[in-house]
Amino acid sequence: MSHHEIPLSKPDITKLEEDLVLEVLQSGRLSIGPMQERFESLVAERCGTTHAIACSSGTAGLHMVLVGLGIGPGDEVITTPFSFIASANAILYVGATPVFVDICPSSLNANPELIEKAITPRTKAILAVEAFGNPTYFDEYQKIAAKHEIPLIEDSCEALGTVYKGTPAGSFGRAGVFGFYPNKQITTGEGGMIVTNDDRLANACRSLRNQGRAVAGRGAIAGGSTSGSWLHHERLGFNYRMSEINAALGVAQMQRLDELIQLRNDTANRYVERLLDVPELTLPTIDSECSVMSWFVFVVRLAAGYTREERDRVIAGLRMHEIGAGDYFPCIHLQPIYQRAMGFGEGSYPIAESVSQRTIALPFFSGMSLRDIDIVAQTLELMISRENLSRRD
Repeated sequence: MSHHEIPLSKPDITKLEEDLVLEVLQSGRLSIGPMQERFESLVAERCGTTHAIACSSGTAGLHMVLVGLGIGPGDEVITTPFSFIASANAILYVGATPVFVDICPSSLNANPELIEKAITPRTKAILAVEAFGNPTYFDEYQKIAAKHEIPLIEDSCEALGTVYKGTPAGSFGRAGVFGFYPNKQITTGEGGMIVTNDDRLANACRSLRNQGRAVAGRGAIAGGSTSGSWLHHERLGFNYRMSEINAALGVAQMQRLDELIQLRNDTANRYVERLLDVPELTLPTIDSECSVMSWFVFVVRLAAGYTREERDRVIAGLRMHEIGAGDYFPCIHLQPIYQRAMGFGEGSYPIAESVSQRTIALPFFSGMSLRDIDIVAQTLELMISRENLSRRD
């Protein structure tokens, strides 16, 4: 949580979460136990998938899916430059090459026409991201992937609960991955979840998260090995397990998911009502065929013509007034590691860069009051007015 009076984000924790965590602590079973299975079942049911595999983070989930699909050196994976860096990092983890395509300025998701053009014989997957929970174009990504017979990996780490054209987020592709960091729709503190209908991929990921131990069956999570030995390893795996304590938080939060989504929708709607008539701002745009929008963050952007420096001063001004704010997201290809490793520079993806330099993430969480929203809006307008006055000087 931020130190600001109105933080950028804050988890919604109730007595239900406390009781289930205490239940785990009193059980003496702190890892690989029944709470994990309960959590996985709740997520799979919500997404309409056969399998859900809990893990230590959304990043770990993306990494395991890529490994499980056999993607590696020499392969290309098409993705977006406008995302948290983990979506592209996971591609580098397996030695593959991220191929970025520019975004659409309204949805902030990858442009499907550019995805189609970017496919080459080396393309082995599309890794698409629902920016801030927005699912626009995911049915088109699904069709492109099917046409070229490559898997669609859905980075749904920002979209748990979203439903687009009747399909829940996470179930458009071969696999979907959710993240449960404290600023997400639900939190487990740290944690992630893979969802899929692919039996082979699911079992590969169960093995990979548990140091490469073989998986005998759905009920064999304690030993996880056909040989019955905890020290029997069939592949190079990772320590990507989720603890029972984290899973307990997840079970409680999943039981409250509809409530949490509604509270976040209420907050987003109040922001829209309050900021709709501010001419210097572009507000989030949601596709009319999104029947359930599960908001991750509420990100506005300054109008075209404002510079990164002006945006940064607005954010600094909000913070000086004890209001959390952030620049969601800096473009991945302009991060120092990507510029050094892959030679990217400014101008490579102009729409993503233009959007990125003007975005402002405002405080957003389920417990925000009308007073909080009004204070944020008033302060934001004040900071923008200050920049406008500076322009005239």
